[in-house]
Amino acid sequence: MYILGIESSCDDTSAAVITDGGLLLSNVIASQSVHEEYGGVVPELASRAHQQNIVPVVDAAIRRAGIDRRDLSAIAFTRGPGLIGSLLVGTSFAKGLSLGLRIPMVDVNHLHAHVLAHFIRENADDEVPQFPYLCMLVSGGNSQLIMVRGPRDMEIIGRTIDDAAGEAFDKCAKVMGLPYPGGPHIDRLAAEGNPDAFRFARPRIQGLDYSFSGLKTSFLYTLRDNLRTDPDFIEHHRADLAASLQSAIVGILMNKLEKAVDATGVTTVAIGGGVSANNGVRQAVADMCARRGIKAFIPERRFTTDNAAMVAIAGYFKYRDSDFCPYSAVPYARVEC
Repeated sequence: MYILGIESSCDDTSAAVITDGGLLLSNVIASQSVHEEYGGVVPELASRAHQQNIVPVVDAAIRRAGIDRRDLSAIAFTRGPGLIGSLLVGTSFAKGLSLGLRIPMVDVNHLHAHVLAHFIRENADDEVPQFPYLCMLVSGGNSQLIMVRGPRDMEIIGRTIDDAAGEAFDKCAKVMGLPYPGGPHIDRLAAEGNPDAFRFARPRIQGLDYSFSGLKTSFLYTLRDNLRTDPDFIEHHRADLAASLQSAIVGILMNKLEKAVDATGVTTVAIGGGVSANNGVRQAVADMCARRGIKAFIPERRFTTDNAAMVAIAGYFKYRDSDFCPYSAVPYARVEC
């Protein structure tokens, strides 16, 4: 069995091949640097870049896997959520290749793919989570707590009611004058700063839901008030601001995660999504699990951002159930996990 995965939900064009048991044979990613000068992803530019990248990326993934395209069993592609223009490129390519090779297609929910990234194996004896487990999915567009009872049985038990954690990182970084994407720059600066230098508002939301809009407002007001007396305030306190911001975001995330662990009684916790690459998040989850004596699954950083390996593994589980996608299927921009 060889599953080709195609990911094109935002600004990364990626293709990967996995075989039986979720063993990864190749994972190729072409990133787009054109968006940096605009401070965010420009949808029209992203879709055009996908059109340029998708053929060479898919070709490279198949060659690096050491197989011929005629060996493929199925094509898994990201159907949504994401940028419609970008998704159309991946969806259309998957349909054309499926027709040409006369093999089935499998449509993948991008969020499900992040959750199932822990089942990618680079070696046959790699450990994977045992069901059920709790996954904290944190990215630029989503912050969710998901009870995972099986590869196709997931329940959202907590979600952001406004902004996502990744959005808070990026937007606060932008007002500090840091390049896009801002999250990695905040993470780097935080290692040099004092996390207790500034205090920002933390929401008091009932249950397991998140909120980050108040934190962003508090951060903005802190800059505004201090810039009045010190025009170089950001430059003088850049590392401390980053450390304090990261500490606040991680604190909000961990507060809800610990409550979810108490409520569900799980013995395994996993994280996924782009923000799971953040050093503060990774360390906090590892420490919490060690303190409680439960298992932690923290993905390699190359599997936290958008990549086709996670799409291929999600498609692998659907392929085993013969849950194929009709050619009439169209991509979607928004959906819950």
